[in-house]
Amino acid sequence: MSAVPDYDAAVNFLCRLQKVGIKFGLNRTENLLERLGNPHCRFRSIHIAGTNGKGSTAAMLSSILTNHGFRVGLYTSPHLVRFTERFRINDQEAPTDKIFKVFQDVMEVVSGDEWPTFFEAVTAMAFHYFAQEGVDWAVIETGMGGRLDATNVIHPDVAVITNVAMDHQEFLGATLSAIAREKAGIVKEATPVVTAVRQPVVQSTLKTTCLKKRAPLFRYGIHFRSRRNGPQRFHYHGLSHSWSDLSLGLLGEHQYINASMALAALEILESHGAIPLDGKAVEAGLLSVRWPGRLEILETNPLVVLDGAHNPHGAESLRTALMSLFPYRRLHLVMGIMGDKDIRGIFRRLLPLAETAIFTRPRYGRAADPENLRRLASPLIKKIYVIPKPGDAIAQAKSLASPDDAICITGSLYFAGEVKELYGEPSQVHDRLLA
Repeated sequence: MSAVPDYDAAVNFLCRLQKVGIKFGLNRTENLLERLGNPHCRFRSIHIAGTNGKGSTAAMLSSILTNHGFRVGLYTSPHLVRFTERFRINDQEAPTDKIFKVFQDVMEVVSGDEWPTFFEAVTAMAFHYFAQEGVDWAVIETGMGGRLDATNVIHPDVAVITNVAMDHQEFLGATLSAIAREKAGIVKEATPVVTAVRQPVVQSTLKTTCLKKRAPLFRYGIHFRSRRNGPQRFHYHGLSHSWSDLSLGLLGEHQYINASMALAALEILESHGAIPLDGKAVEAGLLSVRWPGRLEILETNPLVVLDGAHNPHGAESLRTALMSLFPYRRLHLVMGIMGDKDIRGIFRRLLPLAETAIFTRPRYGRAADPENLRRLASPLIKKIYVIPKPGDAIAQAKSLASPDDAICITGSLYFAGEVKELYGEPSQVHDRLLA
């Protein structure tokens, strides 16, 4: 790969791999990893799938394991601002020089007639990086689905399926049961599974899969549970531990469920002799966890909240948070949404809360036309602005807001990343082009 001289050129090259598109299947990833010496077999892992909450749950697991003294790799997607956000060890982003080196290593073993997709190449890079850095544990988030996702080559100690809702139907199927089958594809033979899925059809699919695989299934509300105990505080009653008055570093009612799944997964690891759980390390890990772009407070006068909700399920969680966590007189929404999402479903949950909706266009090819957003929103809200540039849209919201109002910027994780750049988050060359 002499034609790729440095990190920036490598990221640009990976960006061009996106033109290969999304090709589900594990053969290319398995072949690539085999030529790298199967790095994914050199650390223990936790695998996480689900429609929403994967990243938050993964971040909690990483933080708690780190506070127990382990060296922990965390692989997530997409990144918000910098490509290196995808690869973390003990919550530290990978240095660009190390990511460039693993890129070179991966590209050297690519077969000329078997080019990987973007996500396959990046997944191989993550596993190679974690193996080189000698991590004890890797927390691995699926990219999309599960069964044919490039990450599904690992054999984890425990799997987590956070929830299942309608999203990515063009790839995963048009029904909840079809999407559930794809998510359940991460279940391995005799490997414990933790979940918070609630819909009967999804529970049935997951139960059937686990039965076939002889995989023990642990469900939120049955085998473990939580109870809110004030702002960002909750009680946890688990498989063998009960912890009272835990503090959580992330905002939102849904995060108590995500935290509970993380704790249940760790309890399972402890029961298998893989880790010893310490209450103080658990408390420290939950309190110190950070996950940008999810109910992230950017300003306080007026209140400006950033959230990457990009489907109706995520919008419902955001709606609950806006109604329960933040006192305000009027709400102003700034929204940039991808055109392939359930826009009406998102609008039905959020627009009735708002005084004003301002639609803009993130710098991403799949972004919805703001004029189309206006048309879809008009039955639900009267005060609508269309301002194509995100920076100008945010400025308009701030000009409309009084000190006791709130501004919520939402609609897409890609949009959230662009907003963080506008607020001064340092970026890297070409990262804005990546999915």
